[in-house]
Amino acid sequence: MAQGRKAGLRLAMAERSQIEWQMACLDELLPQDHRARQVWMYVEGLDLSGLYEAVGSVSGEAGRPAIDPAILVALWLYATLEDVGSARQVARLCERDIAYRWVLGGVGVSHKTLSDFRVDAGAVLDDLLSRSVAALVAADVMDLQCVAVDGVRLRASAGASSFRSKQRLGQLHDLACQKVAALRAELDSDPAASDRRGQRRRLQAAADRQRRIEQAQQAQAEIEAQRAAEAKQQRRKKPANKREPRASTSDPQARVMKMADGGFRPGFNAQFKTAVGNALIVGVSVDNNGSDRGRLGATVVEIEQRYGLRPQQVLADSGYDSKADIAALHEPGNGAIEVFCPLPRDRRGQVRSPCAKDGTGVLAWHQRMNSDDGRALYRQRFATERPHADMRNRGLTRVLVRGIKKVTAVVLWHVHAYNFLTISRLLRTA
Repeated sequence: MAQGRKAGLRLAMAERSQIEWQMACLDELLPQDHRARQVWMYVEGLDLSGLYEAVGSVSGEAGRPAIDPAILVALWLYATLEDVGSARQVARLCERDIAYRWVLGGVGVSHKTLSDFRVDAGAVLDDLLSRSVAALVAADVMDLQCVAVDGVRLRASAGASSFRSKQRLGQLHDLACQKVAALRAELDSDPAASDRRGQRRRLQAAADRQRRIEQAQQAQAEIEAQRAAEAKQQRRKKPANKREPRASTSDPQARVMKMADGGFRPGFNAQFKTAVGNALIVGVSVDNNGSDRGRLGATVVEIEQRYGLRPQQVLADSGYDSKADIAALHEPGNGAIEVFCPLPRDRRGQVRSPCAKDGTGVLAWHQRMNSDDGRALYRQRFATERPHADMRNRGLTRVLVRGIKKVTAVVLWHVHAYNFLTISRLLRTA
């Protein structure tokens, strides 16, 4: 009882042990204009045939029924919009939050199911991205004549101390092999031991560490080969980076790269292609190359593969100013593409003049960026940075999964969450 309460007061007291019947359903508890309802209506309009084909539970056979993939898609889409990126946190919210309970509709789900579905649905999400944008293009709601590309560095789920040299990886691999052999011999010598389950778990953990070390060794060899290829292309006797290549034993596919704050940390490079005019994301790719240079051609190829259309203009920042890319896109063979990105500057901040050996594509690029119309068109690129800020505000700064495939799936969830809001706005104003 709270202190300081005077005698004789008439107060409404909390009674938490009272048993009572409440006539209510989940649909009545959630407001009609709630975002969860909008997400569910959006998911109902998606073609989820790729997810339904993977369901193994069918009528007439034994086993428990599978969870409807539409429910899991709606859960993760709504969770992403609410800045929830942990499967365990989503599972906890499904027990106490009315919006998540409404989406589930009485279906039980574990954090393991949520975690597996999030990363396994990457291919379907990528196909849904192409289908949704293609439908808007066919309905003349948007076009792909002008596309902007920009990269976002994502912090990987790996520490700097997990990066090891070639020599150290060899030592760790030998120790891991010895550990696995010792555990297997121990398990084979006394298979009926009372702690055989613990032995098997230790054996599984040791084998997993051996596998990750082997993957790190393979990644370290790939880094050496990449540096040698770059040195050969640039006609150097030795690679420009003299530091010994290292690979992570936590996430072998992560690479140390320069982040937005100027620091160097393990991460991935997510490339977003955005339609100029409505800031809708129309393409996305993830890799472990920390540089944006040389990606303009790949941007055009991705748009062509997804939609069968070739953009006429591409906007990019100064990190994409590769003369080889600009000259290749200027070739009239498949339709010349105009590239708009800042001109290179010297140490004094002055714009560098074209070289004598530069082709017509580079010269045309200089003319465009020196014209008032070119600068006015390039200013439209700043509006396409809105998706990056929106996704960062929703937690897309560091990924909790490992591997390019899983990171791509997480990025696609954020892309669909942002596009859901943008498409809703476009349909309201159309």
